[in-house]
Amino acid sequence: MDVEHILSQMTLEEKAAFCSGGDFWHTKALERLGVPSVMMCDGPHGLRKQGAEADHLGINDSIKAVCFPTAAALAASFDRSLLHTLGEVLGEECQAEDVSMLLGPGLNIKRSPLCGRNFEYFSEDPYLAGQLAAAYVNGLQGKGIAACPKHFAANNQETLRMSGSSEVDERTLHEIYLSAFEDMVKESAPRSMMCSYNQINGVYASENRELLTEILRDQWGFDGFVVTDWGAGKDRVKGIAAGVDLEMPGRDNPEQVAKIVAAVQSGELPEEQLDQTVSRILTYIKGYMDGRRPEAQLDLETDHIRSVHASEECAVLLKNARDILPLSKEQRVAFLGDFARAPRYQGAGSSHINSHKVVGAVEAAQAAGLNVTFAQGYLAQTSEPNPDLLERAAECAKRADVAVIFAGLPDSYESEGFDRTSMAMPANQNALIEAVASVNPNTVVVLHNGSPVEMPWADQAAAILELYLGGEGVGEAAVDLLYGTANPSGKLAETFPIKLEDNPSFLNFPGEDGIVEYREGVFVGYRYYDKKKMAVRFPFGHGLSYTSFVYGDIQLDKAQLTDRESLTVTCKVKNTGTRLGKEVIQLYVRDEQSRVNRPVRELKGFEKVELAPGEEKTVSFTLGKKAFAYYEPKIHDWFVESGTFTIEIGSSSRDIRLAAQVTVEGTVTLPVHFTEFSTFGQILATPKGQTLIGHIFQKFSAGAAGQHGDIEADAAGMQTMQSMMMDMTLDAVSKFIGMTDEQISGILAELN
Repeated sequence: MDVEHILSQMTLEEKAAFCSGGDFWHTKALERLGVPSVMMCDGPHGLRKQGAEADHLGINDSIKAVCFPTAAALAASFDRSLLHTLGEVLGEECQAEDVSMLLGPGLNIKRSPLCGRNFEYFSEDPYLAGQLAAAYVNGLQGKGIAACPKHFAANNQETLRMSGSSEVDERTLHEIYLSAFEDMVKESAPRSMMCSYNQINGVYASENRELLTEILRDQWGFDGFVVTDWGAGKDRVKGIAAGVDLEMPGRDNPEQVAKIVAAVQSGELPEEQLDQTVSRILTYIKGYMDGRRPEAQLDLETDHIRSVHASEECAVLLKNARDILPLSKEQRVAFLGDFARAPRYQGAGSSHINSHKVVGAVEAAQAAGLNVTFAQGYLAQTSEPNPDLLERAAECAKRADVAVIFAGLPDSYESEGFDRTSMAMPANQNALIEAVASVNPNTVVVLHNGSPVEMPWADQAAAILELYLGGEGVGEAAVDLLYGTANPSGKLAETFPIKLEDNPSFLNFPGEDGIVEYREGVFVGYRYYDKKKMAVRFPFGHGLSYTSFVYGDIQLDKAQLTDRESLTVTCKVKNTGTRLGKEVIQLYVRDEQSRVNRPVRELKGFEKVELAPGEEKTVSFTLGKKAFAYYEPKIHDWFVESGTFTIEIGSSSRDIRLAAQVTVEGTVTLPVHFTEFSTFGQILATPKGQTLIGHIFQKFSAGAAGQHGDIEADAAGMQTMQSMMMDMTLDAVSKFIGMTDEQISGILAELN
């Protein structure tokens, strides 16, 4: 395919028609110019390829495929290599099924645990989300398949997601909700991007030129094409002008084509812009055809084993009192709960996979010859406790050395299309845990859920193993993890609050009348909980192991640097236990003093390392400008404020093991404009201000302090007056010391 030649041969009408798909999943073919139709399909944790009965809500069946862990689980791995490998596997599956683009990954920020689609998103932290998304995209596109990251942007709830407006200030938008997309674009160059349904500050994403052109393309350098979420397109002419290239799903729409043609003919839409749009779509099609490998084959059995392994890497051991885990084969163990037999392993909606096979924990344990008994305990499709099932489960637990309860959230509790109304688990599951824990102190809870849950029984459970929605192999993975064949190494990619009301978005989710105000600003997740020093159930980054690790010897390659330089940080970590294990070393940065309100600490690096017993490794991190910066609306860019920063190395946001300080000099000066109503504090914050009015400040302060009769009183008076003066305006002070208007004007002229 010669894109430029094809474009030059297309009529205006053909160009206009080419900007929407040919049907639900395909681009339009242009046979006279040799342009084929190519297929897109849902992901991101499996292949949801559909035939004739197509939909975007997971209603109709798709082909048999392997369901891998969802993003909520994958993020807990903190493992770039795992995400890269998953991308490669899915890319190979797409090649085998002649699918050119997979819709994913989803990297919207988890603003609230109630978002019904949180299982499909990575984290509350933008750095973690961006890094994992980039690894996934690189793996997928390395196999010749286009990635389509979503949903761009500020799509953080399902309530009125097709029409509502996310009202968010510029700093918060860039620092929290766009940052992951920015990092992913710059590190993996995705070939596509999906714009979301919602409005951002009153402008639909599909018509938002600032978002799709000025930020995505002009600032970040994105050179792929933008596709609408299915049904997100509004006015097609405005969409093309804003930067949307392909509207999906496609259908024959002569009226829409006529509008685009008329807009070009009238000059409302420059034909050069339409050409650019068509060229991007053609480039995507050409890229797929050039990398097409018809010989690729779908290997469901091998990929199922990979899914089991991925689930093991994602598991988070939240609690393990008395080292009750791992279990031994000699112990009598009771597996309790409906999910022990039929695990909940994926979410509902557009990402729903028609799974190749699903093996429950009971079946996996029996196949391994383990001494396991089973009692149902509850009905997954209901909430009310069943006295008979509870009684039989309690009796089963009494006869066991260890009782393992498989619990979590049913399909009806979380899905694309609606948000949760509480963080509570079903009453029948809570009742089962409490009943069993009262008769067997060795009670282990295994969780299958796509988002945090409240745990009123947390103190009663001896151990808690979080598996999230771990894919079709999660039952087999659960047995491996419980019995120590696999060692848990996951860390929480989101905070588990004690109760819903603790969440920073609680009073502003899901909004009113379609308007949701992001009033918590940048204080999302651990940024909020750590700032308030609030107790949480389990902190961001938390996760235990069957072995132990010791950190030491933090080293910085520089004591001071400018924001144009990078900083290399190293530390050592040693496995001091008796088992092979993996540890996620997390690097946080804290600004010791800032003119703006910043979080206590922010994740800016992580590495997952595998260590044999007694083995020690050196871990290295490289920090650039963005690691020290906040987003400054005054310059519409990232800004480093000169000062001291602390580099913290830890095992979670609440478990900091090492720390060292570095001085960073910012090389960008913020634009300022002073008036007679500017305060002494604002003016003295600049070097020029100190030179011009520092003597006035000192003289006025000394005059006030001189009214006291002894040295201590003079010092106290000086300090008091200086504190008072910091908020006094230049105009007000001039009235006390007799400065003329001409003198004030002269000072302001110098300052500005």
